[in-house]
Amino acid sequence: ERLIEQAADRRANDPQPNAPVELSYGKDPLQNLDYWKPEKKGAPLVVFVHGGGWKRGDKRDATGQKAEHFHGKGYAFASINYRLVPACTVEQQAQDVAAALAFLTKKADSLGFDRNRIVLMGHSAGAHLSALVGTDMSYLKNAGFNAKSLRGVIPLDGACYDVPKQIAQGGEFMHDTYLQAFGTEAARQIRLSPTHHAGSPNAPGFLILHVRRIDGTAQSKALGEALRKNGTAAEVKGFEGFGLKGHAEINRRLGDPSYPATPVVDQWLKRVFGK
Repeated sequence: ERLIEQAADRRANDPQPNAPVELSYGKDPLQNLDYWKPEKKGAPLVVFVHGGGWKRGDKRDATGQKAEHFHGKGYAFASINYRLVPACTVEQQAQDVAAALAFLTKKADSLGFDRNRIVLMGHSAGAHLSALVGTDMSYLKNAGFNAKSLRGVIPLDGACYDVPKQIAQGGEFMHDTYLQAFGTEAARQIRLSPTHHAGSPNAPGFLILHVRRIDGTAQSKALGEALRKNGTAAEVKGFEGFGLKGHAEINRRLGDPSYPATPVVDQWLKRVFGK
């Protein structure tokens, strides 16, 4: 009877087939990630970076329908936490994103995914961090990550790809949040602006999605134009949705087959992953 009870306990504690495992990529409590192992070995990997104004947010709360959807498409999926402002800097947050990628690739064989086929996706502040890591190659280099493994970046409704411009023109609603994250030094704001890093080398492809927010639309189009001008493939696509409601919806509903952005992302991933 005791052996049967022990076996039952093990089954209860084992993760379900589609449940994530939590892994730590650093010593800080926030340097961790959730990972969904693919059904078949050698699958591509989609890595998601949550939003929250650089000062809040969580890997589990932000995934919406993405994990289930991309896992169902045959991909491995990961959602990462990173240290938060003001306890750390935006530079350190970008380095956390790169460190998480490096950690995952070192364990690719045991985790069952193809270390040479990775796409980075992020929403809001996570869109900014993903775009920054995909344009300023110093973060990947410092983490010991092979930049050739990053096939592309999908920023979801970011509005701060050109930091000084957004601070100057973005209105009062997020102004204090931007100053807390990026400070007042113009040179630093430019260093943390993906648009100002659009000169190659970059990740080879970008799919920049936005809803109908004035600043998010303008910033997304400007990033795409800057990337294309410098020889990097970049598609910019807008979807219905206004204000904060639309901003939240593109994150929450991406992965729902009935949401218009989902098939756009699916087709793009299929192309860049070479399937």
